[in-house]
Amino acid sequence: MRSIRPLLMAASAVAALTLTATACGPSEENAGDKPSAPASQNPAGKIKIPEDLKDRLKEHGIDLDKWRDGEWKNWDREKWLREAKDFVNPIIEDLWDPDRMREAERPDKPVEEEDISGDEGVTDPTPAAVKAKAVPAKYHANAPEAGKVFFDGPEGSMVCSATVVKDPAHPGKSNMVWTAGHCVHKGKKGGWYRNIAFVPSYNDAALPTSDLEKATREQVAPYGVWWAEWVKTSDQWIAEGASTGGAGAPYDFAVIQVTPEKGSSGKSLEETVGSALPVEFNAPAVPKIASMTATGYPAAPPFDGQKMFQCQDKPGRLSLKAEQPTMYRIGCTMTGGSSGGGWVAQGGDGKPALVSNTSIGPSTAGWLAGPRLGSEAKAIFDEVSKKYAGQ
Repeated sequence: MRSIRPLLMAASAVAALTLTATACGPSEENAGDKPSAPASQNPAGKIKIPEDLKDRLKEHGIDLDKWRDGEWKNWDREKWLREAKDFVNPIIEDLWDPDRMREAERPDKPVEEEDISGDEGVTDPTPAAVKAKAVPAKYHANAPEAGKVFFDGPEGSMVCSATVVKDPAHPGKSNMVWTAGHCVHKGKKGGWYRNIAFVPSYNDAALPTSDLEKATREQVAPYGVWWAEWVKTSDQWIAEGASTGGAGAPYDFAVIQVTPEKGSSGKSLEETVGSALPVEFNAPAVPKIASMTATGYPAAPPFDGQKMFQCQDKPGRLSLKAEQPTMYRIGCTMTGGSSGGGWVAQGGDGKPALVSNTSIGPSTAGWLAGPRLGSEAKAIFDEVSKKYAGQ
């Protein structure tokens, strides 16, 4: 179901387990290479937009003074920013309230098995399905690095999963989050999603959906809402990514630099949740990996996106094209919404490390595939880390 991309529902859309980005409307702009100067935060908790970026946005007819008042809902093709350097995500306080977060959960169309046969590369037999297990509450005690990413696209609100990762430029004080490229950018036929925010340990107490209908924001987001200050995904995803068929999946990863919605309390995301995972860019080859554990918030039936699940399996290989990197694949029944969730295995030092993220899966929901993190992923990670190294 290459559709680990986003999930969409009624007026809302959720990032599904698709192999490419989740959103809708096409864009003909070309992806850029380098980001603009980093955005900063003012005392009111609003992201300040660098003047050079404001000038470029004005060329698209975007008035940032009106953005928070609803102009962000304008998805005209000319205003759906596509270039890497034009990412913008001004904070809109309290936009992601409990109801809006809870309702972002309908799956996108999955990819059919025949669409990703892997005939041109090394592909192992389809793994047996592994039933996803519920992570015990409280989630913070069992998977403190995991959470959900919320964002808006032309069809509505969407959701993915994500992981807090270590930042070498800020030891012990990381504000970096790892997810899938299709959770932040539409890919070939679109641009950057909007209002991207990360909620660690979403629904930490694993409250039933009926209770969430009257839950407070503190219950739903006990460690706060963290808005994307900057996002970087692969040039390959921007150029090739698609919502179905698996195009761009081997490069379907993204790094998000976040900042607290309500303004800085002096604590980083890593300090706030108490943990972060290192990213392993030289993970062992598949035959040498005993097992991988994928974590996420599956939202397509039979799940509802409100609870955290995990699958553990020995990985196999999935090749979409001979000239592209081979992906990891595990048996797992998680569905759309788990996209972007971290895959953890033993790193080179013998300790747990993030080695991949959920990207695609079949409509039968029996397995998941994720990109193998190599030089392209490391370049993206390093660029985001260096961008904020002096802050």
